[in-house]
Amino acid sequence: MENHTIYYDTITRLTTAISHCKDPEEVALITAESVKTAFRVKGCSIFLVDRETRELGLVASYGLSDEYLNKGPIHFMQTIKEAKDAVPVAIYDVMDDPRIEYPEEAKKEGIASLLGVPIISHDKILGALRVYTKSPWEFSITDITIIQAVALICGMAMDMCRMYKGYKSSIEILKNMRGKDTYGTKKWTPHEGVPKSVDPSICDY
Repeated sequence: MENHTIYYDTITRLTTAISHCKDPEEVALITAESVKTAFRVKGCSIFLVDRETRELGLVASYGLSDEYLNKGPIHFMQTIKEAKDAVPVAIYDVMDDPRIEYPEEAKKEGIASLLGVPIISHDKILGALRVYTKSPWEFSITDITIIQAVALICGMAMDMCRMYKGYKSSIEILKNMRGKDTYGTKKWTPHEGVPKSVDPSICDY
């Protein structure tokens, strides 16, 4: 991350971009690309927690090689616990920190520092957003706060996409169960359904 002022309109641009997404994976990819580009870092990755394997599964990344991304599993209960403890974790030197699971792979990739923040939505930990720099960087409170805000936006957007997809699926299931004719457009009038023996004028009250 370069030593320059990070403008808050970055969050506005990111929010505008992901607001048009209808898929959680698309939200993750746009977030990773936006963070990498806007903050001028080496790369950014988005992970989601797999409750069965207890691992952080990679869902999107930008700026990192396939070789590094496929280095091995990242455990949910590992020493970098941003996704477990719901707190940001800043590492100045990845080669001299016992919390790094794959230090040699990080060195080969050209990673010097790392910032990890939790992705949370509705008080539930969904995963983690990680930022990687190519030169040693002491992350400031401002850096951490902005990245945390981005992670929160990402988490809420992914949750909304899931709900949207679930809503659409439910509608399709109901249509299939009740038949398409049920949902045909019909004109409705104030007197519709009134028995012929009843004076329609009473419906005006």
